[in-house]
Amino acid sequence: MLLVLSEDHKEHLAFLPKVDPAVVREFGRIALEFIRRGASPKIYEGAARKLGVPVEMVQHGVEGLMFLMTESSKHMISEVDFLDSVLVLGFGEELNQILLQLYLQHHSQIRSILSQLPSNLPAYHSLEWRLDVQLASRSVREQVIPMLTMHLLLTKGSDSSSKILQTDPSTLLHLISTLEAALAAMKTSHARRILRNIK
Repeated sequence: MLLVLSEDHKEHLAFLPKVDPAVVREFGRIALEFIRRGASPKIYEGAARKLGVPVEMVQHGVEGLMFLMTESSKHMISEVDFLDSVLVLGFGEELNQILLQLYLQHHSQIRSILSQLPSNLPAYHSLEWRLDVQLASRSVREQVIPMLTMHLLLTKGSDSSSKILQTDPSTLLHLISTLEAALAAMKTSHARRILRNIK
């Protein structure tokens, strides 16, 4: 899966090639620290003074790195997908490798931090299912009508909700094959090229 970065994020990250690789590593460290503990304007001001650039430029650069790292970790993208995602930014090979190393070293830690944050989306809790088969009715003595009933339990914080879904097996098999085909199509190089060029 490739990350699709907006124009704003591309502008925020465009500052990185203009500075030393050591500064990019330091920005990465600051971004990871901010993910753990929250942002601190004093650090932006100190870094801006050392580099001789506006505070907003440093802030946007660090926030762009934070977004890149959190979204990559959230979607657990592979090394190849990460490099393909940052390829659209037009960075040099050295900067791409620095960003990749930051991601590989810290993605599990970022995922654990993100898992502790409260989510506004319901999460999967459990699934119960039952297969009902109607063998006959008053009008038709011999018939077979299978029906799959699923009870999906979702949690959102301390609240829980449930959804009842009902389908026949052929529709369920068609849905599964369609979703698997869509996932396989997203992994092709053609789809990656298209996603890379979407703005």
